[in-house]
Amino acid sequence: MSPSDIGPIREFLRAADLTLAGLDAPGVRLWVERDGAGRVVGSTGFELSADGRHALIRSVAVDPQQRSAGSGSRLARFAMDAARHAGVERAWLFSRRSGPFWQKLGFTGADRDELAVALADTHQVRLFVETGQLDREVAWSCSLAR
Repeated sequence: MSPSDIGPIREFLRAADLTLAGLDAPGVRLWVERDGAGRVVGSTGFELSADGRHALIRSVAVDPQQRSAGSGSRLARFAMDAARHAGVERAWLFSRRSGPFWQKLGFTGADRDELAVALADTHQVRLFVETGQLDREVAWSCSLAR
């Protein structure tokens, strides 16, 4: 993602009802997928822990017209593979609505306080702790070790 993508990705993620904060934080890595007209139709990414052993998968979204074609799974797997190649051992995420989707990709329910400890230095976790949103979240985790 380039700096010029920040505005369009914010609008895209806002429409998907996903967290907008910290998209340009140093530990965040995002990828954007565009259609032939240049419109954002998909996104994926992760935020690294300071030790690089953990990643918070975030910003996985697909344009409603592109859903049911496997795009979401492909984008999620891309972020997981990129995190694995970066040396990440465990992926984590928050999802209140998409548990079955993430379970198909190997995620299991996780303790959100354990997530908060593993990723305490990430922008999104700090925000969720500071605002009290952490208590309303559902955490998921998946080993990325080979």
